[in-house]
Amino acid sequence: MPDLMQYPDRVVLAVDLAEIVAEQLQDAIDLNGKATLAVPGGTTPERVLRELSKADIMWNKVSVMLTDERFVPESSERSNTRLLRETLLQGNAAMATLMPFYMAGDKPEDILGQISGGLKPALPIDVCVLGMGVDMHTASIFPGADLLAEALADDAPILLPMRAPNAPEPRLTLTAPVLRAAKHIHLLITGQDKLDALQEALLKGPEAQAPVRIILSRNDTKIHYAE
Repeated sequence: MPDLMQYPDRVVLAVDLAEIVAEQLQDAIDLNGKATLAVPGGTTPERVLRELSKADIMWNKVSVMLTDERFVPESSERSNTRLLRETLLQGNAAMATLMPFYMAGDKPEDILGQISGGLKPALPIDVCVLGMGVDMHTASIFPGADLLAEALADDAPILLPMRAPNAPEPRLTLTAPVLRAAKHIHLLITGQDKLDALQEALLKGPEAQAPVRIILSRNDTKIHYAE
């Protein structure tokens, strides 16, 4: 069973999680001379990313990638890449290398190979921070998505395009084996509704019903929660 770490508020959660992630990144750098960090987009992790940007580590040796991205240009307010530049890639962390998760094209399939090829040298992930929706999706692996089975498969490629009923635009997402292979995994959730969803996801059942189970199946996954 993964550890559930509960915090008095979201500020404390952000500060503590940022400190943990920074230490794990520095450990990877000390061991391998480099580190790879994967982070989610959306509003929940924003405070964590801002705190992490202040960490005094060797950011010039860190590769940063998203766990998933909407297929929209960086000029869009819905771009996770844009959020990343405005939050994490500031201050000390501006020296990190951002691995592209979007390129111009008519559809995600047009640029999938190029983006996957760019990500491959930075794998496996050293530290992966993930979020979860109330529908129990993680990254952009949604229940009911068109390529859900492919994304959950043990032989899934690095990256897949994903279209789902609750996703207004197509997405690109890291797949289950890539996420599961991360050395350290942190799941960040806030609010009672997501805590309730987490309790359901922790019950036994198919990953297709609750894709977040792909990381909850690892006993060393750390869950960070604040109301």
